[in-house]
Order: sequence, then structure tokens, then C-alpha cells
Amino acid sequence: MREHVSTRRLAIARGMSIRLKDCSRAGPPPRCALISAKTTSAIVAIRTSPFRGRFSAGSRACSERILRQLAITSMAHLRSLSCGRYSGLSRTEDASPVETPSERRTCVTPASNHPADALSVTGAEDAHERPAVIVGQGYVGLPLAQAAVAVGIPTVGFDVSESLVDQLNAGVSHVDDLSDEDVAVMLSQGFRASVDPGDLAGASVIVICVPTPLSEEGGPDLRAVEASARTIAEHLVPGTTVILESTTYPGTTEDVVLPILESSGLVHGEDFLLAYSPERVDPGSTRYGITNTPKLVGGLSAEATRVASGFYGRFVEEVVPVSGTKEAETAKLLENTYRHVNIALVNEMARFCHDLDIDIWEVIRGAGTKPFGFQKFTPGPGVGGHCIPIDPNYLSFQVRKTLGYQFRFVELAQEINNSMPTYVAARIGEALNEVRKPLNGSKVLLLGVTYKPDIADQRESPAVPVAKVLREKKALVSFHDPYVETWFVGGGSLQRVPDLDEALGEADIVVVLQPHAVYDLEAIAASAELLFDTRGATTAEGIERL
Repeated sequence: MREHVSTRRLAIARGMSIRLKDCSRAGPPPRCALISAKTTSAIVAIRTSPFRGRFSAGSRACSERILRQLAITSMAHLRSLSCGRYSGLSRTEDASPVETPSERRTCVTPASNHPADALSVTGAEDAHERPAVIVGQGYVGLPLAQAAVAVGIPTVGFDVSESLVDQLNAGVSHVDDLSDEDVAVMLSQGFRASVDPGDLAGASVIVICVPTPLSEEGGPDLRAVEASARTIAEHLVPGTTVILESTTYPGTTEDVVLPILESSGLVHGEDFLLAYSPERVDPGSTRYGITNTPKLVGGLSAEATRVASGFYGRFVEEVVPVSGTKEAETAKLLENTYRHVNIALVNEMARFCHDLDIDIWEVIRGAGTKPFGFQKFTPGPGVGGHCIPIDPNYLSFQVRKTLGYQFRFVELAQEINNSMPTYVAARIGEALNEVRKPLNGSKVLLLGVTYKPDIADQRESPAVPVAKVLREKKALVSFHDPYVETWFVGGGSLQRVPDLDEALGEADIVVVLQPHAVYDLEAIAASAELLFDTRGATTAEGIERL
């Protein structure tokens, strides 16, 4: 059958010429389209279909948005729309008004009547796959980029820090879980780091992995998320899936990120997709990583969930879809609130067990023999890291802000855990008093100042408030940590003791805050005049335990 083509020319910004072609032909695929663009022209070919009545209005609106976006960005890589979907947009040099057999796709009937549910982004099946861009190359973003590029996904690590980007492109790692050799392998597999936001315009998937610390109000500081979303919006093109991984309060994806992205003029479900998938990184863990930790995914639509799940499914063993973004956001907060509350419980038990002359460590060991209905948590000098001291506050903040009442479990747990550094300092003073030494003027050697063992990460480490209290009480504080050379406490800095054996002999009391594996704690206990173990890591006789 002969093909009938009607053409109209549209003059738009900067003299760019766009041709719209409505192509009618008999043939099997119900609806297909081909978009290709140079910096000076673009041709959009749309074939009619039995779904025309269902999608035509949305398709016309989408076409106009696409043309505007092409005019603004002068992109040279949009390639195909199929089945009313933006599918597999990739770089191409020349436009063709007629599909070749190799360009035709098998169309899938949409699951619903809404055009938003017909949007998808293809991946590995494309000959020229568009890259994934990971925004934020810290302890979450860099391992994610490693997992993606390892399975053949072209991956760009975007970060605003030029020095960090230069470091990564030179094959130097800055996170504990990846070595320089790991980064070198990533580079050989096609990874590159970039400070150029223009790289966002060529992405099939953009994942936001930026920090969300606490604000002065006690809620999440979303400035990094908002800045990332604004940068993405400036370069957003049809066919892109955006995923937020940063931990935050329920509603952030829909109420904060979505409006910023739609300020681009593109519409969710018609032009792009948005989902939330909480990061579950466990720094320093040799057991769980990106690939073998189940991945929660919740989209703003069923199609967003499906496409985001498909992306993660290429390198994560188990992807767990949930019904929406708020469910995924809240699940992350529940995970960390559960740990936060249970750590507070055992911290408070440690305090009253000490007062009652009960060995809390023996209590925990005994309770842990029950094969069901009990999970072991241990006390310590406080909580640290990027999750436990921070994330539960997002939930209590949002409950107070939106519902007007307290989340009492979280706030009580925060009160207990925040009091532990002061309690530990008091116990150090008591231990010194037992040997007739005042805390004032005593030499206190702190061992291990990171927030968890065997890593260099010091974020929110309880060692800092412990040291602050001790120094306020005029103790002479020194420290040793094999992973930390210089330690910053209260606006000043401390240098690691150069000789641990010598420091052990000189200290009035040695305090184990983090039992790194390199420490021979039994030998340390034998060398120290007095040892206070805040982690229950030693079994030696004659020492003080929390």
C-alpha cells in the first residue's frame, strides 16, 4: 500500500526547523514513531493506530513538548517512540522519515487507558544504550556505579566536586568499600566521572544519591536533593527515568522532587518516570553489598515501578516492588527506627544492670540462645553513622509537622542514645575513682574513634561527644585508631599517638570505643593499667565493662 505523508513546517527558537509527519499505512504494529534530531532540525513521524482515540490528545501534547525540548537542548540523540512510549532514546546521526525493518519494534498493548502507563525506557536490548548517570559519588553512589558498569551499563558518576571527579578519573578511591584497584576496573569497563551537567541530558536513568543530613529544625536538610533535582530538570529529556535513593521523610519524592522536575515543562508518566528506591549500603560489610541486598522500589506509577525495577534487576539479585514512593520511603525509615529503638532499649538495660550488679553481656548471651522471637542488640557508647542517629528523626519530624503529635518511641530512643556518651564519661570517672585517681588531670587513651569497626568513616561517631565531655572535665585525652591519622574534636584536632605500646603504658585508663580487628584486646588488657571496654569485646579478668 502506498504511504501518504502530509508535512507541515514549524519555525521555532533560533530558526530551528521541525517537520511533523503523520504517516498512515497498513501494517502490523498498531503505533510506532521515530524521532531523530540534529542540532538544526528534527523529524517526528507518528503512525496512526487502533489506540488513536485513546492516546491521540496526549500524544499531540507530548509531541509539542518534545519539539520545545529539542529546540531548547538541541539534542542529537532522540531516536524512537513505540506504542505511544518513549522507548530507547539513543544517539543517532541522521533522521529518516520512514522506519527501516531493523528500527521497527514489537508494540505492547498498554495495561491501562492512561498514557502515563504506556511510558517505558528500554535498556540492554538497545544497540546504543544511553548511559545511567549516578548523581553523587559518595559511599552510596560510587558502589552503585560500580555495580551498574560491571554488567555493561554505560555509567557516568556525576558530582559537583571537581577534585573528587579528577580523583576518580585518575583511579583513586575515597570510600572504604572500594579500593583504587576497584575504581581502575570500573574505568576499564567504561565508567567515567563528570562535573558536566550536560551528561544528564543523555541519560536513560538518573539516580540521585546525595546526603540528607539533619536541618536545624530536626528534619532532613533537603538542599542537596533539591539542587540535584533542579540541575536534572534543566537537562531532562523525554524517555528518562529518575530515581531518588537519598533517605528522607515520606512524601519527598512526590511533593519535593516531582514539582521541580515538572518545572522543565515535561510531565511525569508522559515524558519521564520517577521512583524511589532507598539505599541500603552497609559500609565495611563483607557479607552484604549492592548485588545481594534486596532492593525496594516504589514508583509514582505502576510503570515507573516496573521500569526502575528493571534497571536494578540487571545487577541486583532480588528486587522488591512496593505500591508507591511513600511506602518505599517509610520502609527505609522503619528499618533504621527499629534498630534505633532496640539499641536504646539495650543501652538503658546496660545502665540499670550496672546499678543492680548484673552482667549485661551475660544477659545478652543468654537471651541470644532463644532460636525464635529474639534478635540480639548490644549496648555501646552511643550510636553513629549515616543512618541510626539521623534517619529516625525524619519520621518523628514529619509526624509532628503533619499530624501534630509526637512519635514517642523515636524521641525517647533518641534521648537515651544521645545520653550514652555522657554516661560513658561518668563511668570512666568512676573507674578512676576506684583506684584513687581523679578524672581531672588523668591521661585517658581512647581506642577506635570511627562509628563502626574496621572502616575510616567517622560520621556521627559517639567518640566525639565522649571526648568532648572528658575534655570539659579536664581529662588529658589522647587517641589511637589505625584508620584515622588526625581527629577533629570540638573545633580542635588531635594527632594519633605514634606508639600504641608506649601510650598504653602511660595512660591512667584505656577506653575501648571501637574494637577494630587489628587490636589484640587481650594483649591490650594485659598492658593497660586500667581498661574500660564499652563494647563487651574483651573477656580478660579485672577490666571494667559497660
